[in-house]
Amino acid sequence: MRLINLTIIKLSLIILGCISTATIAKDYFVDSKQAYIDIASNLKAGDKVILKNGTWTDFEILLQGQGTEKSPIQLIAETKGKVILSGQSNLRLAGHYLHASGLVFKNGYTPTSAVIEFRRNKSELAYHSRVSEIVIDNYNNPDKRESDYWVALYGQHNRFDHNHLVGKRNKGVTVAVRLNSEQSQQNYHQIDHNYFGYRPTFGSNGGETLRIGTSHYSLTDSHTLVENNYFEQTNGEVEIISIKSGKNIIRNNVFFEARGTLTMRHGNGNLIEENVFFGNGVEHTGGIRVINKDQIIRNNYLEGLTGFRFGSGFTVMNGVPNSSINRYHQVENAQIENNTFVNVRHIQLAAGSDAERSAVPINSVMKNNLIINENNQQPFTIFDDVSGIKFSGNVANTKVLSNVNYGVKQQAVALKRNDAGLLLPTSNKVKAGAKTDLTVISKAETGVTWYPKVPAIIAFDSGKTHTVKGSAQALLSAIENAASGDVLELAAGQYDVSKLVIIDKVLTIKAGQHAKVTLTFQRSSLFEIHDGGSLKLDGLSISGESSPDSAGNSVVRTKKWGMVNNYRLVMMNSQLVDLDINHTFDFFTTGKGALADEITLINNKFNKVSGDILRLDSEIEDLGIYNADYVTFTDNSFSNVSGSLIKLYRGGTDESTFGPHLTMTNNTLANVGLGKRNKSNASVYLHGVQVTNIDSNTFVKSAPIVIEHTVGEPNTLIVNNTFDSTEEPSVTELRVAGPHTATLKNNKVIKN
Repeated sequence: MRLINLTIIKLSLIILGCISTATIAKDYFVDSKQAYIDIASNLKAGDKVILKNGTWTDFEILLQGQGTEKSPIQLIAETKGKVILSGQSNLRLAGHYLHASGLVFKNGYTPTSAVIEFRRNKSELAYHSRVSEIVIDNYNNPDKRESDYWVALYGQHNRFDHNHLVGKRNKGVTVAVRLNSEQSQQNYHQIDHNYFGYRPTFGSNGGETLRIGTSHYSLTDSHTLVENNYFEQTNGEVEIISIKSGKNIIRNNVFFEARGTLTMRHGNGNLIEENVFFGNGVEHTGGIRVINKDQIIRNNYLEGLTGFRFGSGFTVMNGVPNSSINRYHQVENAQIENNTFVNVRHIQLAAGSDAERSAVPINSVMKNNLIINENNQQPFTIFDDVSGIKFSGNVANTKVLSNVNYGVKQQAVALKRNDAGLLLPTSNKVKAGAKTDLTVISKAETGVTWYPKVPAIIAFDSGKTHTVKGSAQALLSAIENAASGDVLELAAGQYDVSKLVIIDKVLTIKAGQHAKVTLTFQRSSLFEIHDGGSLKLDGLSISGESSPDSAGNSVVRTKKWGMVNNYRLVMMNSQLVDLDINHTFDFFTTGKGALADEITLINNKFNKVSGDILRLDSEIEDLGIYNADYVTFTDNSFSNVSGSLIKLYRGGTDESTFGPHLTMTNNTLANVGLGKRNKSNASVYLHGVQVTNIDSNTFVKSAPIVIEHTVGEPNTLIVNNTFDSTEEPSVTELRVAGPHTATLKNNKVIKN
């Protein structure tokens, strides 16, 4: 009887304890920052904080406390997506078993080093905590060079999942796993089911989407799992994922039209498996880059990748003998097996080989891979001794290089696209390649369901067309009232614009059909491009006759400093005259820090310009920064231009970018570049440009082309041009001994 009573008492105490715990846990509905502050330091296991719907400005949230596995402390939105954190807001988590979800960060930037940080300070970190269903949308510091993270993971056993991150434009990694203390090492974090949307070209180092570790701690193991994420057009720099630690697993992620690579930059013993890369032929789309020891790369599917060199579809690097921790360690014991490469333009082995990077790959294998190129071009490029990579069981539809053909069987392989979107062999006799039941996570399965995954860039001419009557005031009013993507079609007449026109939306200004439209302007510039702005001009006549009689005018310019958004400028079928009212009158000049995704000039005529056509040389600190990614001249004529057609500058030794790119085809230059103020003494001046194609142009009585190669193995092609009373092009290697690497052929030089 006594035993029964004791049992009843113990059970009663357990029941009372459960009731007590349930009673202590509270729900707090918070409607102000002060209300949150009042309860934030006293949160207990099982407590739930509900933020009222609305916009919270300058709200720095600290979620702290000691939850439990079954009773975490939660911070949620009243309605998912309806709680907007703007201005200078952020979120920090410190403690155990914390969970934040449902919030949106936009229209502002973090006042600290991260938007979301899994720590309060260096000693108070987060453990077993989770951030899910949170959106960070274009939440950028207005100073593009000011670095911050969007997410910084510290502590151990934390999870970042089902989040939506799009539009990081200022310097800094989108998501960083930090290993800078013992409490954050061997962390076993999980990063899964996130949507990593468009990250525009940053134009220098510092644009990675995900980084795990840093070089300083790269010999430390992280044990971070990255799986089931979707990377769409994450174009910040050459490294999309930068692994700088050991024992990480990168699995079942999709990379869609993403310019760059999954790079094992530092650290050993990482597993890269079952990832899918869809390049769709987009320029600079890459795959996987291998460095360091004991890396396993298996069962990955790579298709339609065009990238080359460090950004190629597949790269095995050379290392530096006895490398310092921050350089390139030798590839050793890499296991590269059962991967499928379809229409992958470049597979590069011993890449980066030079006087410093002379340690070739050793003790590695490349076996049972399937390599199919429908254009019948073999993809391998070999830069050094690759005998340390043993080939076996590989199948290719083309004959490959003699160095590796002993382990690659040439075989015709028919492919058929399966329901998952992968091209697989129709015959089960082909044993090479990724497994046939490879799963492909869809974009819809990642991120959140309640926030749209909209196109990254608003296209020109995608909106409404508005007719503008022939007056400057009508034009200014139409620009003010237009929406992004709209077209302003101008009636015939002269538009003498007295104000600087700010372009902060995507806008096309064109002449109406058969209408003769002339624009003149009374300020030092006609158009100034600001954040959010891109401009297309079509069929116009633009004259500098009404411009101020002072030096330094321009037709178009960007903000002089402080742009964080990339922009586009297109002009076609237009005439530009009398840009010579004083000296140094440019067509276009860039502000510092501005980066054009595209500047395109097609079928235009320029006459009497006292400055340059394109002035793209404001970044002179030699930090790898530049002002335009793609510049294209097609079918234009330039006459009596005192300055250069283009001055495009990218200095420094950084190798993390793909650009700049210049394409110049079928243009005519007469008396270009000979002005006494043209210090470059060039009609075309290119410094550090990575890809140059100057083809079928005519230069008459003009200054020469001057090209200065720096780093990155630049690809320069100058072919089929006529140089009439014009010196031959000058190409100089500034950092590599020996003759220049440019291709000059089929050019005609006429000396009078």
